[in-house]
Amino acid sequence: MALPPWHLAAGSAVLGLVMAAGAVTAAGPWDSGQRTAERARAAHWDGEGGERHDGRSPGTSATDESAPAATAVLAALGGATGSSGAAPPPTATGLEDALTPLLEDPALGSLSSTAVADAATGDLVHGTRAHTPAVPASTIKIATAVAALTALGPDHRLTTEVVTGSGDGEIVLVGGGDPTLTARGSRQPGNPASLRDLADRTARALKKDGTGKAVLAYDTSRWSGPDRHPIGHNDNIAPVVPLSTDAGRLDDSRRGPAPRSADPAADAAKTFADLLRDRGVKIKGEPRRAKAGKDAERVAAVRSMPVSALVERALTNSDNDIAEALARETAVADGRPASFTGAEKAVRDRLAELDLPLKGARFADGSGLDRDDRISTALLAQLLVRATDPERPELRPVLTGLPVAGFSGTLRSRYADASAGTGMVRAKTGTLTGVNALAGTVVDADGRLLAFAFITNGSTDAHGAQAALDRLASALANCGCR
Repeated sequence: MALPPWHLAAGSAVLGLVMAAGAVTAAGPWDSGQRTAERARAAHWDGEGGERHDGRSPGTSATDESAPAATAVLAALGGATGSSGAAPPPTATGLEDALTPLLEDPALGSLSSTAVADAATGDLVHGTRAHTPAVPASTIKIATAVAALTALGPDHRLTTEVVTGSGDGEIVLVGGGDPTLTARGSRQPGNPASLRDLADRTARALKKDGTGKAVLAYDTSRWSGPDRHPIGHNDNIAPVVPLSTDAGRLDDSRRGPAPRSADPAADAAKTFADLLRDRGVKIKGEPRRAKAGKDAERVAAVRSMPVSALVERALTNSDNDIAEALARETAVADGRPASFTGAEKAVRDRLAELDLPLKGARFADGSGLDRDDRISTALLAQLLVRATDPERPELRPVLTGLPVAGFSGTLRSRYADASAGTGMVRAKTGTLTGVNALAGTVVDADGRLLAFAFITNGSTDAHGAQAALDRLASALANCGCR
Protein backbone atom coordinates (compact mmCIF):
# COMPACT_ATOMS: atom_id res chain seq x y z
CA MET A 1 0.00 0.00 0.00
CA ALA A 2 1.41 3.36 -0.98
CA LEU A 3 2.27 5.69 1.88
CA PRO A 4 0.88 9.25 1.89
CA PRO A 5 3.42 12.05 1.28
CA TRP A 6 3.60 13.08 4.93
CA HIS A 7 4.71 9.58 5.94
CA LEU A 8 7.46 9.61 3.32
CA ALA A 9 8.74 13.04 4.25
CA ALA A 10 8.51 12.46 8.00
CA GLY A 11 10.34 9.17 7.60
CA SER A 12 13.08 11.00 5.74
CA ALA A 13 13.52 13.45 8.61
CA VAL A 14 13.67 10.68 11.20
CA LEU A 15 16.01 8.45 9.22
CA GLY A 16 18.28 11.37 8.47
CA LEU A 17 18.67 11.99 12.19
CA VAL A 18 19.44 8.33 12.86
CA MET A 19 22.06 8.21 10.11
CA ALA A 20 23.61 11.47 11.26
CA ALA A 21 24.02 9.85 14.65
CA GLY A 22 25.80 6.87 13.11
CA ALA A 23 23.03 4.29 13.34
CA VAL A 24 22.50 3.32 9.73
CA THR A 25 19.24 1.45 10.10
CA ALA A 26 15.85 1.73 8.49
CA ALA A 27 13.46 4.00 10.34
CA GLY A 28 10.15 2.67 11.45
CA PRO A 29 6.87 4.57 11.40
CA TRP A 30 6.76 7.86 13.29
CA ASP A 31 5.13 7.89 16.72
CA SER A 32 5.39 10.08 19.79
CA GLY A 33 7.64 7.67 21.65
CA GLN A 34 10.18 7.74 18.85
CA ARG A 35 10.99 11.39 19.52
CA THR A 36 12.73 10.43 22.78
CA ALA A 37 14.27 7.32 21.28
CA GLU A 38 15.85 9.16 18.38
CA ARG A 39 17.36 11.77 20.69
CA ALA A 40 18.88 9.03 22.84
CA ARG A 41 20.35 7.23 19.84
CA ALA A 42 21.86 10.45 18.52
CA ALA A 43 23.21 11.77 21.82
CA HIS A 44 26.65 10.19 21.41
CA TRP A 45 27.34 12.05 18.15
CA ASP A 46 30.38 14.27 18.73
CA GLY A 47 30.58 16.73 15.83
CA GLU A 48 30.68 20.48 16.20
CA GLY A 49 28.84 23.16 14.30
CA GLY A 50 28.55 26.83 13.65
CA GLU A 51 28.67 29.27 10.83
CA ARG A 52 30.64 32.35 9.92
CA HIS A 53 30.21 34.40 6.79
CA ASP A 54 32.40 37.33 7.65
CA GLY A 55 34.95 38.23 10.27
CA ARG A 56 32.36 39.78 12.60
CA SER A 57 29.78 37.01 12.61
CA PRO A 58 29.56 34.54 15.50
CA GLY A 59 29.90 30.78 15.36
CA THR A 60 32.38 27.95 15.02
CA SER A 61 33.29 25.60 12.21
CA ALA A 62 31.33 22.42 11.67
CA THR A 63 33.16 19.13 11.98
CA ASP A 64 30.72 16.62 10.53
CA GLU A 65 32.28 15.18 7.42
CA SER A 66 29.30 14.53 5.21
CA ALA A 67 25.54 14.16 5.28
CA PRO A 68 23.83 10.79 4.82
CA ALA A 69 23.53 9.66 1.22
CA ALA A 70 20.24 10.51 -0.43
CA THR A 71 20.08 7.12 -2.12
CA ALA A 72 20.24 5.33 1.24
CA VAL A 73 17.41 7.42 2.63
CA LEU A 74 15.22 6.79 -0.41
CA ALA A 75 15.93 3.06 -0.35
CA ALA A 76 14.95 2.81 3.31
CA LEU A 77 11.79 4.85 2.77
CA GLY A 78 10.70 2.50 0.06
CA GLY A 79 10.48 -0.28 2.62
CA ALA A 80 8.89 1.74 5.41
CA THR A 81 5.61 0.66 6.89
CA GLY A 82 3.08 2.46 9.02
CA SER A 83 -0.57 3.34 9.55
CA SER A 84 -2.46 4.79 6.63
CA GLY A 85 -4.10 7.75 8.37
CA ALA A 86 -2.72 11.22 7.74
CA ALA A 87 -1.72 13.42 10.66
CA PRO A 88 -3.94 16.50 11.07
CA PRO A 89 -2.52 19.75 9.67
CA PRO A 90 -2.05 22.81 11.88
CA THR A 91 -4.37 25.76 11.51
CA ALA A 92 -3.45 29.36 10.77
CA THR A 93 -4.94 30.43 14.10
CA GLY A 94 -3.02 27.80 16.03
CA LEU A 95 0.26 28.76 14.40
CA GLU A 96 -0.39 32.45 14.97
CA ASP A 97 -1.01 31.81 18.66
CA ALA A 98 2.23 29.84 18.94
CA LEU A 99 4.50 32.10 16.91
CA THR A 100 3.27 35.67 17.33
CA PRO A 101 4.52 36.14 20.92
CA LEU A 102 7.95 34.85 19.88
CA LEU A 103 8.10 37.27 16.94
CA GLU A 104 7.93 40.16 19.40
CA ASP A 105 11.47 39.39 20.63
CA PRO A 106 13.46 42.64 20.15
CA ALA A 107 16.53 40.60 19.18
CA LEU A 108 14.86 39.92 15.83
CA GLY A 109 15.54 43.45 14.66
CA SER A 110 13.60 45.79 12.45
CA LEU A 111 12.47 43.40 9.71
CA SER A 112 11.47 39.81 10.24
CA SER A 113 9.46 37.52 8.01
CA THR A 114 8.11 34.00 8.48
CA ALA A 115 6.50 31.31 6.39
CA VAL A 116 5.24 27.87 7.41
CA ALA A 117 3.96 25.49 4.75
CA ASP A 118 2.29 22.11 4.98
CA ALA A 119 4.67 19.75 3.20
CA ALA A 120 1.89 17.39 2.15
CA THR A 121 -0.28 20.00 0.44
CA GLY A 122 2.13 22.88 -0.16
CA ASP A 123 -0.34 25.28 1.44
CA LEU A 124 1.11 28.29 3.26
CA VAL A 125 -0.47 27.85 6.70
CA HIS A 126 1.26 30.79 8.35
CA GLY A 127 3.01 33.87 7.04
CA THR A 128 4.29 37.19 8.33
CA ARG A 129 5.57 39.34 5.47
CA ALA A 130 6.09 35.97 3.79
CA HIS A 131 6.28 37.40 0.28
CA THR A 132 8.58 40.31 1.16
CA PRO A 133 12.08 39.69 -0.26
CA ALA A 134 14.87 39.97 2.30
CA VAL A 135 18.61 39.35 2.49
CA PRO A 136 18.71 35.57 3.05
CA ALA A 137 22.41 35.01 3.84
CA SER A 138 23.32 31.32 3.49
CA THR A 139 19.74 30.06 3.26
CA ILE A 140 20.05 30.96 -0.42
CA LYS A 141 22.10 27.75 -0.69
CA ILE A 142 18.77 25.89 -0.62
CA ALA A 143 17.82 27.61 -3.88
CA THR A 144 21.26 26.92 -5.35
CA ALA A 145 20.98 23.26 -4.40
CA VAL A 146 17.51 22.82 -5.89
CA ALA A 147 18.59 24.46 -9.14
CA ALA A 148 21.77 22.37 -9.40
CA LEU A 149 19.99 19.09 -8.72
CA THR A 150 17.34 19.98 -11.29
CA ALA A 151 19.90 20.94 -13.93
CA LEU A 152 22.57 18.29 -13.31
CA GLY A 153 20.84 15.42 -11.54
CA PRO A 154 21.98 13.89 -8.24
CA ASP A 155 24.31 11.33 -9.86
CA HIS A 156 26.29 13.76 -12.02
CA ARG A 157 30.02 14.01 -11.32
CA LEU A 158 32.56 16.67 -12.27
CA THR A 159 35.67 15.55 -14.09
CA THR A 160 39.19 16.92 -13.66
CA GLU A 161 41.35 15.66 -16.49
CA VAL A 162 44.73 15.80 -18.16
CA VAL A 163 44.73 16.02 -21.94
CA THR A 164 47.32 16.37 -24.66
CA GLY A 165 48.42 19.93 -25.40
CA SER A 166 49.15 21.77 -28.63
CA GLY A 167 52.91 21.89 -28.15
CA ASP A 168 55.41 19.08 -28.42
CA GLY A 169 55.26 16.98 -25.26
CA GLU A 170 52.72 19.27 -23.66
CA ILE A 171 49.94 18.10 -21.36
CA VAL A 172 47.14 20.26 -19.98
CA LEU A 173 45.50 19.99 -16.56
CA VAL A 174 41.87 20.94 -17.21
CA GLY A 175 39.73 22.25 -14.36
CA GLY A 176 36.32 20.57 -14.31
CA GLY A 177 34.66 22.66 -11.61
CA ASP A 178 35.19 20.17 -8.77
CA PRO A 179 35.22 22.23 -5.53
CA THR A 180 36.31 19.27 -3.39
CA LEU A 181 39.37 18.13 -5.36
CA THR A 182 42.11 17.47 -2.80
CA ALA A 183 45.89 17.36 -2.93
CA ARG A 184 46.29 16.04 0.59
CA GLY A 185 47.89 12.68 1.23
CA SER A 186 45.58 11.38 3.93
CA ARG A 187 42.24 9.87 3.04
CA GLN A 188 39.62 12.61 3.02
CA PRO A 189 36.05 12.23 4.32
CA GLY A 190 33.62 11.34 1.58
CA ASN A 191 36.41 10.15 -0.73
CA PRO A 192 36.69 13.25 -2.93
CA ALA A 193 38.71 13.19 -6.14
CA SER A 194 42.44 13.33 -5.50
CA LEU A 195 45.10 15.24 -7.41
CA ARG A 196 47.53 12.57 -6.25
CA ASP A 197 45.45 9.89 -7.94
CA LEU A 198 45.38 11.99 -11.08
CA ALA A 199 49.17 12.28 -10.94
CA ASP A 200 49.49 8.50 -10.52
CA ARG A 201 47.31 7.87 -13.56
CA THR A 202 49.00 10.54 -15.64
CA ALA A 203 52.50 9.25 -14.85
CA ARG A 204 51.48 5.68 -15.71
CA ALA A 205 49.92 6.79 -19.00
CA LEU A 206 52.97 8.83 -19.99
CA LYS A 207 55.39 6.03 -19.16
CA LYS A 208 53.22 3.52 -21.02
CA ASP A 209 53.64 5.71 -24.10
CA GLY A 210 57.38 5.83 -23.52
CA THR A 211 57.35 9.44 -22.35
CA GLY A 212 59.27 10.39 -19.26
CA LYS A 213 59.01 14.15 -19.58
CA ALA A 214 56.40 16.78 -20.33
CA VAL A 215 55.55 20.46 -20.41
CA LEU A 216 52.58 21.25 -18.18
CA ALA A 217 49.85 23.80 -18.82
CA TYR A 218 46.53 24.34 -17.05
CA ASP A 219 43.10 25.33 -18.34
CA THR A 220 40.52 27.34 -16.37
CA SER A 221 38.25 28.24 -19.29
CA ARG A 222 35.27 26.21 -18.09
CA TRP A 223 34.04 29.20 -16.04
CA SER A 224 34.05 32.85 -17.05
CA GLY A 225 33.54 36.28 -15.54
CA PRO A 226 35.30 37.69 -12.47
CA ASP A 227 36.69 35.02 -10.17
CA ARG A 228 36.74 37.30 -7.14
CA HIS A 229 33.51 37.32 -5.15
CA PRO A 230 31.92 40.78 -4.75
CA ILE A 231 32.81 40.76 -1.03
CA GLY A 232 36.49 40.81 -2.09
CA HIS A 233 39.30 38.86 -0.49
CA ASN A 234 37.78 36.95 2.40
CA ASP A 235 38.61 33.90 4.47
CA ASN A 236 35.10 32.53 3.85
CA ILE A 237 35.59 31.90 0.14
CA ALA A 238 38.38 31.33 -2.38
CA PRO A 239 38.49 32.90 -5.83
CA VAL A 240 35.74 31.19 -7.84
CA VAL A 241 37.66 29.14 -10.41
CA PRO A 242 37.07 25.66 -11.88
CA LEU A 243 40.51 24.37 -10.84
CA SER A 244 41.64 24.36 -7.22
CA THR A 245 42.64 21.93 -4.52
CA ASP A 246 41.24 21.92 -1.00
CA ALA A 247 39.25 25.07 -1.83
CA GLY A 248 42.45 27.11 -2.01
CA ARG A 249 43.01 26.72 1.74
CA LEU A 250 46.46 27.65 2.98
CA ASP A 251 46.10 25.68 6.22
CA ASP A 252 45.02 22.15 7.10
CA SER A 253 41.35 22.98 7.68
CA ARG A 254 38.55 21.35 5.73
CA ARG A 255 35.72 23.80 6.41
CA GLY A 256 35.01 27.19 7.88
CA PRO A 257 37.01 30.39 7.44
CA ALA A 258 40.67 30.00 6.50
CA PRO A 259 43.40 31.93 4.67
CA ARG A 260 42.95 31.38 0.92
CA SER A 261 45.23 31.34 -2.08
CA ALA A 262 45.07 34.38 -4.34
CA ASP A 263 45.45 32.08 -7.38
CA PRO A 264 44.15 28.58 -6.57
CA ALA A 265 44.44 27.35 -10.17
CA ALA A 266 48.11 28.25 -10.51
CA ASP A 267 48.83 26.72 -7.11
CA ALA A 268 47.02 23.51 -8.09
CA ALA A 269 49.04 23.29 -11.30
CA LYS A 270 52.32 23.79 -9.44
CA THR A 271 51.35 21.09 -6.95
CA PHE A 272 50.46 18.77 -9.82
CA ALA A 273 53.84 19.40 -11.45
CA ASP A 274 55.59 18.49 -8.19
CA LEU A 275 53.49 15.34 -7.86
CA LEU A 276 54.46 14.29 -11.39
CA ARG A 277 58.13 14.90 -10.63
CA ASP A 278 57.80 12.74 -7.52
CA ARG A 279 56.53 10.00 -9.82
CA GLY A 280 59.50 10.17 -12.14
CA VAL A 281 58.13 12.51 -14.81
CA LYS A 282 60.42 15.37 -15.74
CA ILE A 283 58.42 18.62 -15.97
CA LYS A 284 60.13 21.41 -17.85
CA GLY A 285 59.73 24.90 -16.41
CA GLU A 286 56.69 26.25 -14.57
CA PRO A 287 53.10 25.47 -15.57
CA ARG A 288 51.53 28.04 -17.88
CA ARG A 289 47.90 28.97 -18.39
CA ALA A 290 46.51 27.66 -21.70
CA LYS A 291 43.31 26.41 -23.25
CA ALA A 292 43.03 22.78 -24.22
CA GLY A 293 42.19 22.10 -27.85
CA LYS A 294 38.81 20.69 -28.86
CA ASP A 295 40.49 17.61 -30.30
CA ALA A 296 42.79 17.03 -27.35
CA GLU A 297 43.09 13.41 -26.25
CA ARG A 298 42.50 12.43 -22.66
CA VAL A 299 45.56 11.18 -20.80
CA ALA A 300 43.97 10.62 -17.37
CA ALA A 301 41.01 11.78 -15.28
CA VAL A 302 39.40 11.70 -11.84
CA ARG A 303 35.77 12.36 -10.95
CA SER A 304 34.17 14.20 -8.06
CA MET A 305 31.66 12.90 -5.59
CA PRO A 306 28.13 12.95 -7.06
CA VAL A 307 26.23 16.22 -7.03
CA SER A 308 23.95 14.78 -4.34
CA ALA A 309 26.95 14.56 -1.97
CA LEU A 310 28.17 18.02 -2.96
CA VAL A 311 24.74 19.46 -2.20
CA GLU A 312 24.66 17.75 1.18
CA ARG A 313 28.10 19.10 2.10
CA ALA A 314 27.20 22.60 0.94
CA LEU A 315 24.11 22.62 3.16
CA THR A 316 25.40 20.75 6.22
CA ASN A 317 28.60 22.79 6.57
CA SER A 318 27.40 25.95 4.80
CA ASP A 319 30.25 25.54 2.33
CA ASN A 320 30.49 28.69 0.21
CA ASP A 321 33.00 27.27 -2.28
CA ILE A 322 30.81 24.27 -3.09
CA ALA A 323 27.73 26.47 -3.39
CA GLU A 324 29.38 28.78 -5.90
CA ALA A 325 30.60 25.79 -7.90
CA LEU A 326 27.09 24.35 -8.01
CA ALA A 327 25.72 27.67 -9.26
CA ARG A 328 28.39 27.84 -11.97
CA GLU A 329 27.75 24.27 -13.05
CA THR A 330 24.04 25.01 -13.29
CA ALA A 331 24.97 27.72 -15.78
CA VAL A 332 27.21 25.29 -17.71
CA ALA A 333 24.37 22.76 -17.90
CA ASP A 334 22.04 25.43 -19.28
CA GLY A 335 24.53 26.69 -21.86
CA ARG A 336 25.04 30.04 -20.16
CA PRO A 337 28.33 31.75 -19.33
CA ALA A 338 29.57 30.28 -16.05
CA SER A 339 29.87 33.66 -14.33
CA PHE A 340 28.02 35.28 -11.43
CA THR A 341 25.58 36.79 -13.95
CA GLY A 342 25.15 33.60 -15.96
CA ALA A 343 24.70 31.53 -12.83
CA GLU A 344 22.03 33.89 -11.51
CA LYS A 345 20.01 33.58 -14.71
CA ALA A 346 20.41 29.80 -14.81
CA VAL A 347 19.34 29.35 -11.19
CA ARG A 348 16.31 31.55 -11.67
CA ASP A 349 15.30 29.73 -14.86
CA ARG A 350 15.52 26.35 -13.16
CA LEU A 351 13.45 27.49 -10.20
CA ALA A 352 10.86 29.02 -12.52
CA GLU A 353 10.30 25.55 -13.98
CA LEU A 354 9.16 24.42 -10.53
CA ASP A 355 6.40 27.05 -10.36
CA LEU A 356 7.89 28.83 -7.35
CA PRO A 357 7.05 32.34 -6.06
CA LEU A 358 10.04 34.20 -7.52
CA LYS A 359 8.73 37.77 -7.43
CA GLY A 360 11.45 40.05 -6.10
CA ALA A 361 13.99 37.23 -5.81
CA ARG A 362 17.63 37.94 -6.63
CA PHE A 363 20.37 35.31 -6.86
CA ALA A 364 23.45 37.51 -7.04
CA ASP A 365 25.62 34.59 -5.95
CA GLY A 366 25.19 30.96 -5.00
CA SER A 367 26.50 31.12 -1.45
CA GLY A 368 24.60 33.97 0.19
CA LEU A 369 27.65 36.09 0.92
CA ASP A 370 26.40 38.83 -1.41
CA ARG A 371 24.04 41.29 0.27
CA ASP A 372 22.36 41.92 -3.07
CA ASP A 373 20.67 38.52 -2.73
CA ARG A 374 16.94 38.64 -2.05
CA ILE A 375 14.59 35.78 -1.17
CA SER A 376 11.21 35.66 0.52
CA THR A 377 10.41 33.20 3.27
CA ALA A 378 7.53 31.95 1.12
CA LEU A 379 10.03 30.99 -1.59
CA LEU A 380 12.31 29.22 0.88
CA ALA A 381 9.41 27.27 2.34
CA GLN A 382 8.18 26.23 -1.09
CA LEU A 383 11.67 25.12 -2.14
CA LEU A 384 11.63 22.76 0.83
CA VAL A 385 8.12 21.59 -0.03
CA ARG A 386 9.35 20.65 -3.50
CA ALA A 387 12.21 18.68 -1.93
CA THR A 388 9.71 16.60 0.10
CA ASP A 389 7.66 15.72 -2.97
CA PRO A 390 7.78 11.93 -3.58
CA GLU A 391 7.52 12.71 -7.29
CA ARG A 392 10.84 14.61 -7.15
CA PRO A 393 13.33 12.16 -5.59
CA GLU A 394 16.20 13.98 -7.28
CA LEU A 395 15.70 16.83 -4.81
CA ARG A 396 15.92 14.66 -1.70
CA PRO A 397 19.58 15.62 -0.98
CA VAL A 398 18.25 19.06 -0.03
CA LEU A 399 16.55 17.40 2.94
CA THR A 400 19.32 14.97 3.84
CA GLY A 401 21.83 17.80 3.75
CA LEU A 402 20.03 19.99 6.28
CA PRO A 403 21.83 20.19 9.64
CA VAL A 404 20.08 18.50 12.58
CA ALA A 405 19.40 20.78 15.54
CA GLY A 406 21.86 20.14 18.33
CA PHE A 407 23.67 17.35 16.48
CA SER A 408 25.22 18.23 13.12
CA GLY A 409 26.59 20.91 10.86
CA THR A 410 25.90 24.54 11.55
CA LEU A 411 23.24 23.63 14.14
CA ARG A 412 25.56 21.48 16.23
CA SER A 413 26.24 24.22 18.77
CA ARG A 414 22.67 25.52 18.87
CA TYR A 415 19.58 24.26 20.73
CA ALA A 416 19.70 23.32 24.40
CA ASP A 417 19.29 19.66 25.34
CA ALA A 418 15.86 20.35 26.80
CA SER A 419 14.61 22.18 23.71
CA ALA A 420 11.65 20.70 21.83
CA GLY A 421 13.55 21.38 18.63
CA THR A 422 16.70 19.45 19.55
CA GLY A 423 17.02 16.57 17.14
CA MET A 424 13.65 17.38 15.60
CA VAL A 425 14.48 20.47 13.55
CA ARG A 426 16.48 20.10 10.33
CA ALA A 427 17.39 23.49 8.95
CA LYS A 428 19.82 25.61 6.97
CA THR A 429 21.23 28.57 8.85
CA GLY A 430 22.05 31.99 7.48
CA THR A 431 24.34 34.52 9.13
CA LEU A 432 25.70 37.88 8.03
CA THR A 433 26.23 40.95 10.16
CA GLY A 434 22.68 42.15 10.90
CA VAL A 435 21.15 39.16 9.08
CA ASN A 436 19.99 35.88 10.58
CA ALA A 437 17.89 33.19 8.94
CA LEU A 438 16.70 29.64 9.48
CA ALA A 439 14.86 27.49 6.94
CA GLY A 440 14.08 23.80 7.11
CA THR A 441 11.64 21.08 8.07
CA VAL A 442 10.13 19.85 11.31
CA VAL A 443 7.53 17.27 12.27
CA ASP A 444 5.05 18.81 14.70
CA ALA A 445 3.61 17.11 17.78
CA ASP A 446 0.76 15.63 15.70
CA GLY A 447 3.17 14.08 13.21
CA ARG A 448 2.63 16.58 10.38
CA LEU A 449 5.70 17.55 8.35
CA LEU A 450 6.07 21.32 8.01
CA ALA A 451 8.46 23.39 5.92
CA PHE A 452 9.39 26.70 7.50
CA ALA A 453 11.54 29.75 6.86
CA PHE A 454 12.42 32.62 9.18
CA ILE A 455 14.51 35.64 8.15
CA THR A 456 15.44 38.70 10.16
CA ASN A 457 17.27 41.73 8.79
CA GLY A 458 18.48 44.61 10.93
CA SER A 459 19.35 42.71 14.09
CA THR A 460 22.10 44.11 16.29
CA ASP A 461 22.27 41.04 18.53
CA ALA A 462 23.39 38.05 16.46
CA HIS A 463 23.31 35.49 19.27
CA GLY A 464 19.95 36.80 20.48
CA ALA A 465 18.51 36.62 16.96
CA GLN A 466 19.74 33.05 16.49
CA ALA A 467 18.21 32.01 19.79
CA ALA A 468 14.91 33.67 18.84
CA LEU A 469 14.81 31.83 15.51
CA ASP A 470 15.59 28.56 17.27
CA ARG A 471 12.68 29.15 19.64
CA LEU A 472 10.37 29.70 16.67
CA ALA A 473 11.37 26.37 15.13
CA SER A 474 11.10 24.62 18.50
CA ALA A 475 7.57 26.01 18.88
CA LEU A 476 6.63 24.24 15.63
CA ALA A 477 8.06 20.97 16.92
CA ASN A 478 6.25 21.30 20.22
CA CYS A 479 2.69 21.90 19.11
CA GLY A 480 -0.04 20.58 16.89
CA CYS A 481 -1.17 24.20 16.53
CA ARG A 482 -4.81 23.41 15.80
